[in-house]
Amino acid sequence: QVQLVESGGDLVQPGGSLRLSCLASGFAFSNNVMSWYRQAPKKAREWVATISILGTSANYADSVKDRFTISRDNRKNAVYLQMNNLKPEDTAVYYCNLYLNDMDYWGKGTLVTVSS
Repeated sequence: QVQLVESGGDLVQPGGSLRLSCLASGFAFSNNVMSWYRQAPKKAREWVATISILGTSANYADSVKDRFTISRDNRKNAVYLQMNNLKPEDTAVYYCNLYLNDMDYWGKGTLVTVSS
């Protein structure tokens, strides 16, 4: 059974940083691409970043490029999202995502609030 558990969300001031974590189980983590998505209040869920199987390449939404960094540790079955220079518009619930066998798997999310 696939399980994705996010953590690390918090209240942070604009310009601050946070590191989100996602611990995965129930599937061959090191054989799968992983992604982060987010959903702001009253908005649709949006893609944030994706990392390759070995962690050697990543893609980012334009809105977070040069501020966010996705990484993974295949020994720990974990994927991370380092978020720097946070802006109020980054406020959202952040979700870890696995797309496997034509299905999307999600964790319960972790809330990031950027506010002074």
